Amino acid sequence: MKNKQDPRKVIKKLLAKGNLEKLLEKAAEIHGHYCSYLALGVKATYIAFKKMGITESTGMEKLLAIVECNNCFVDGIQAISGCTLGNNALIYKDLGKTAVTFIKRKEGKAIRVIVKYSEDEMKKDPDAEEAMALFDRAVKKREELTPQERERMRELWTKMSFAVLSKSEDDVFDIKNVKPEILEYAPIFDSIKCSMCGENVMETRIRMKENKPVCIHCAGEEYWMVAGRGIHPVTGK
Repeated sequence: MKNKQDPRKVIKKLLAKGNLEKLLEKAAEIHGHYCSYLALGVKATYIAFKKMGITESTGMEKLLAIVECNNCFVDGIQAISGCTLGNNALIYKDLGKTAVTFIKRKEGKAIRVIVKYSEDEMKKDPDAEEAMALFDRAVKKREELTPQERERMRELWTKMSFAVLSKSEDDVFDIKNVKPEILEYAPIFDSIKCSMCGENVMETRIRMKENKPVCIHCAGEEYWMVAGRGIHPVTGK
């Protein structure tokens, strides 16, 4: 109840204090584990906020975060900036670059933060070889690790993640002031009930079939989906 009036009170205090470790802990609450790219998202947000003089984010589209990937980095951005997919302050460009641009609409200012901390640099960490080998088995090859191996992987990646926070800004990021993109505020649409499945659908996603409103799925039409490999088309049933 103590944060009812300001749900981001804790995050704002941690940003003001520059407490990156506690901010990473908050980000891990939604991400589910610690990893280096989550830490990079946290650090990128903190640096951008500091350079742009941002002290709060209301999630009302006054501040936008444009991300260019859909990896762990983005959860660090969402958790700390307050810009999320659900509040329409997170914009996703499917470019496959680990980068984010923050835009302050009112001031017309924007800053782009690009991660240059490469896998080769990450491998210099003394724990990296073991951590990456376990990651490759568990994530890339989808092998079942033993409980001991899973715990060891968590231990190693947690250690490496917090180590990222202490790295020099110049060592891990390229940071540029850029011209802000002009993006419309998210429009609000009414919902219409699909005549086939009975579910409510945003009116812009309704199709007409035999003069009756139907959803894209029931119409069997193609739609777009964001999944692990990025944005790609999918056909309804």
